[in-house]
Amino acid sequence: MISKDHIDRREIFPEPELPRGSDLLSEGQALARDWSVEKNAFMAHHDVASEYAYKKRCIADGRVMQHAQVGFRDVERTCEAYRTVWNECIARDVVIDRIGICLDWSMAVPRDQRAKATRGTGMILSDPETCARLTSEAPAAPHFGDFVLGFPAAIENTQLVLAGGSTVIGNFGQYFTFRVPRWDDDIETTRATLVALGLIAGQREPILVHSNIDDGFAAQFTDLTSALGMMEIERQIVEDMIGAKMGHCFGHHFSDPLTRLAFQRASAGLTDTPGTMIYGNTTSYRGTDAENYASLARYLNVDAIGQSLKPTGHAVNAVPVTENERIPDIHEIVDAQLFCGRLIQLRDTMLPLIELDQADQIVDLLVDGAVQFKNNVLAGLEAGGINISDPFELMLALRRVGARQLESLFGVGSSDASYIGGREPVVPGSVLEEIGEMADVAMAEATPEEIAVVRSKKMRVIVATTDVHEHGKLLIEEILRRIGVEVIDGGVSTDVEKLIAQAAEQKPDAVAVSTYNGVALTYYTDSKTAMADKKLDIPFLIGGRLNQIPEDSNSSLPVDVGDQLSQSGAIVCRAASEIVSSLQAIAEHEANP
Repeated sequence: MISKDHIDRREIFPEPELPRGSDLLSEGQALARDWSVEKNAFMAHHDVASEYAYKKRCIADGRVMQHAQVGFRDVERTCEAYRTVWNECIARDVVIDRIGICLDWSMAVPRDQRAKATRGTGMILSDPETCARLTSEAPAAPHFGDFVLGFPAAIENTQLVLAGGSTVIGNFGQYFTFRVPRWDDDIETTRATLVALGLIAGQREPILVHSNIDDGFAAQFTDLTSALGMMEIERQIVEDMIGAKMGHCFGHHFSDPLTRLAFQRASAGLTDTPGTMIYGNTTSYRGTDAENYASLARYLNVDAIGQSLKPTGHAVNAVPVTENERIPDIHEIVDAQLFCGRLIQLRDTMLPLIELDQADQIVDLLVDGAVQFKNNVLAGLEAGGINISDPFELMLALRRVGARQLESLFGVGSSDASYIGGREPVVPGSVLEEIGEMADVAMAEATPEEIAVVRSKKMRVIVATTDVHEHGKLLIEEILRRIGVEVIDGGVSTDVEKLIAQAAEQKPDAVAVSTYNGVALTYYTDSKTAMADKKLDIPFLIGGRLNQIPEDSNSSLPVDVGDQLSQSGAIVCRAASEIVSSLQAIAEHEANP
């Protein structure tokens, strides 16, 4: 897409003409005459006009907010969860300030095309009345964090959640990294997102534009200074260029307590706009439920203490310990929130133990590096011919260049080819370290004989994901590199047709797919059909979250489909280490068919 050492407008924008950002924002602001925030139970109960005002009140009172996440497909089940989580927690004197609703990724496409879209495990909101009914179940602020902004259906989805009284709308970070299956029109995606942002900016009360940076570029950067710098670029777009409020979220991939605390303190020093929430460090859930409670306690303590020492309005998010296996049920969400509430009550007893010198040394590095990264990116884009004062051009350029190239070109660390991305991180992110640790475990579980067989065959494997979650893909690629397998990049959120066409062209020894979003069986079945049509007989390995919601389900919960995958012909890898033994079997079969 771009040259090795600089930006060139002609490479990024081959189109002869692009929409003007100012025109799209005006279109959105005109919509604000007919679409406005409706009052809901949260506003009435707390006597506020927006969550922004409520967060400001919590900051002034020194109160730590709590965020719960609900992830059911069924509307009735979601309404029950919204109501039950609030009621059972308030009965124990724990206030749930906000509840996030997991919308299905098919909601990212326009309503008239949704029936043909790939379904995930989330809920589909079809009309404003259903949205308003949901948010009337309890006086907790509704959070619609995913698949609203940043997608081709951004306008209609923003209208929908405004009608439900949502005053925090996301996910701006997803615009830069998420690809909707079978949708490649990034011009229309950018257009719809900017019109929706104009609608948000045109509201009488401040609406927080939510961005989870772990869903955006932060999960792909190797340096946390780049992640914080990207937050500042997003803030410049939303607040300075569009006129809305920018609220950020982080936490999924922040496993190191010291840098997690430092990142919170660094972001607090760059803005007085409240954050949305600090998400649970879900990548640290790798053991039994009992073991995962240790990880839950670790990050919650850091987050609660951080809000006590330097409040930013971020709600803390207790993710149930079963999250890494399946969608948590209602009682598991309640348990996690009660656990969180008690830790918050006890946080003051921990404060005398906290020494901030090391964290604040990292804060200085983060802030200085973030400012430099932001300036580098904007100067580099402008020098390449991008109109950085037009939000349409700036957003689309950032999306098309991508995180890896942005950091390679404009990161603040010293150039060093031995590091992924080509630069030594100033403040390393924990994602790559975690992947390395998990790869170490996988290698320890593989036998020397298995590794030797695979290495001797000089195998080639296409690695792809069914959805936007790249963590599993990066882990598999790291394991394959260690055992001498050539990795062929099959992409992220890769359509079946594209993956199988690539397999037909490349003729790899195997295809390895990481899946997360509840489409495992459908994706494999479609792939199997596509391979049969092309008369391909290539081993298909699949791992990750091997679940799917049955069509006749009355629980709205996904079930494990690993056995069905195996019976259908897939090679199921429930643990990352199993890819080594699976490839050994493939290699030996090729040698002795």
